Amino acid sequence: MATLQVRNLPEHIYRRIAERARSKRSNITQETIYLLQKALDMNEHRRQQRDLLVDQMMTTAPPGGNQWPDPVLMVREDRER
Repeated sequence: MATLQVRNLPEHIYRRIAERARSKRSNITQETIYLLQKALDMNEHRRQQRDLLVDQMMTTAPPGGNQWPDPVLMVREDRER
């Protein structure tokens, strides 16, 4: 397993991680790994959503022949499902 060393970590971030770890009866290392994995998964999920939206916009014929669908409306519609 790899080792990661973080230098010059702001004290307030360290305290927040330590507090989260204590509240979960975990340790700082486990909580840091959990938070990093969660952030990476979230970024990947957002990238996939963006790619799907772009693909859909590029393969869908514009309504009225001259305008693409509004992506904001598409995201809102998707959230309401």
